[in-house]
Amino acid sequence: DKYQTVFGIRSIAMVPNKGFYLNGKLTVFKGVCLHHDLGPLGAAVNDAAIRRQLRIMKDMGVNAIRTSHNMPAPELVQACDEMGIMLMAESFDEWKIPKMKNGYNQYFNDWAEKDLVNLIRHYRNNPSVVMWCIGNEVPEQGSPDGSKVARYLQDICHREDPSRPVTQGMDNPDAVINSSFASTMDVAGFNYRPFKYPQAYKKLQQQLILGTETASTLSSRGVYKFPVERKSMAKYDDHQASSYDVEHCSWSDLPEDNFIQHDDLPYAIGEFVWTGFDYLGEPTPYYTDWPSHSSLFGIVDLAGIPKDRYYLYRSHWNQELHTLHILPHWNWKGREGQKTPIFVYTDYPAAEIFINGKSQGVKKKDFDVTLVNSNDKKAQNDFMRQKRYRLMWMDNKYEPGTVTVVAYDSLGNIAARDSVKTAGKLYTVRLDVDRKQLKANGKDIAFITATLVDKQGNIVTGEDRELKLKVKGQGAFKAVANGDPTSLESFQKPFMKCFNGQLVFLVESRDSVGEIIAEVEGKGLKKASVKLTVK
Repeated sequence: DKYQTVFGIRSIAMVPNKGFYLNGKLTVFKGVCLHHDLGPLGAAVNDAAIRRQLRIMKDMGVNAIRTSHNMPAPELVQACDEMGIMLMAESFDEWKIPKMKNGYNQYFNDWAEKDLVNLIRHYRNNPSVVMWCIGNEVPEQGSPDGSKVARYLQDICHREDPSRPVTQGMDNPDAVINSSFASTMDVAGFNYRPFKYPQAYKKLQQQLILGTETASTLSSRGVYKFPVERKSMAKYDDHQASSYDVEHCSWSDLPEDNFIQHDDLPYAIGEFVWTGFDYLGEPTPYYTDWPSHSSLFGIVDLAGIPKDRYYLYRSHWNQELHTLHILPHWNWKGREGQKTPIFVYTDYPAAEIFINGKSQGVKKKDFDVTLVNSNDKKAQNDFMRQKRYRLMWMDNKYEPGTVTVVAYDSLGNIAARDSVKTAGKLYTVRLDVDRKQLKANGKDIAFITATLVDKQGNIVTGEDRELKLKVKGQGAFKAVANGDPTSLESFQKPFMKCFNGQLVFLVESRDSVGEIIAEVEGKGLKKASVKLTVK
């Protein structure tokens, strides 16, 4: 017999009260949960699409992925091996007790061990896999036999792979810490309710807490709601959520509610945010309200375009590159003279905002804000924790023109500048492609982001013009998406309306080498094109 496998050499260790060590270095999980779908491609696996997602996440500072709530595709695991991203490989969303009638509960007794063994044996040589996850929010958390089932599954993991710790996503903290359910696990993983971490720490022998699922902040790219207030389960007539990043679910919270836990508690070893990308289905808080069809949880939208929230995470997680991002856009005809808050997401400690050259004052991150002194409801509604991680000008009024941000370093020196401008008349389409060279394998994909701009290149957000794609040469149209969770337009036709000025076309290579010319046009717009090479 012959067996060939790829493997990597690395060490992992969980040290009580200190954290997770990778190759001897203390490492905090800066993770996201990813569902299996790839936006407009649906559930079909495509290596180029997976790697694009990982590149976007890695630029944000992500170092780990949770494969929620399913066993991962081999293409994802291989890509994580090659790109240096850790994986929490998950197995089940359901055990014996059903979440729904026709779920995995019907197969658990006969198939749970077989399926778990298949997962572990398939991926135990892959160095990116650092942890096994045996369940997500299973009803057994509150049952008398729950701990027994958890031990049964964890024992299988230990038998097949003694080298990796085991966890699961628990969302019933009171039940699991007052029984043996949570203490059974190698790593106590909690979904949401980070304010329960100190209570869990006091009772659990592991002396470590992992946020297996966090945040579930809601936002729609390019959508801003006024007044800017923290809201739970907010619903609007347009079925969107505000990109000021102040809205969440009844069970969840905002990014800073988790940042502050993992920054201030040495036993909190990191988090996996729900979710890295929007996904098909589950349009909370709109649920079955027509025409909502995809989630609003994503840090990146369904088309793969980053929302504002992306830059908040990047400013905190990416320690190699600087971040300076202004929101909202500055196209607010009809809001003249009205309060229009400006937020800046940056890793710099301070910044100054100018509207048409007039200073709106300097804001500094408030590092005196701690987990303890920001723990009450009033502090949270007053954005106390946000003041530690983002810069906010709440009272400035809108006037057309230019908003400029000047960032200052810790010594007070000017470190960076950026600006947003009120757009003029819609003129053309700007095309940006993730890669200009594709493989001649009939399945490589280039992602072309189309942005509506004026003559000066400023994004035009008020006119969501329909764009059409024509492809010539050694390529073909594959799909299109605009990131609108309410759009009923087909992913499979080469035209779509923009959503807040943008959409993404997917172009697939053919089997032959050569060139691809992708042309994008819209009514009244100057045509734009991009040339790709197929090798």
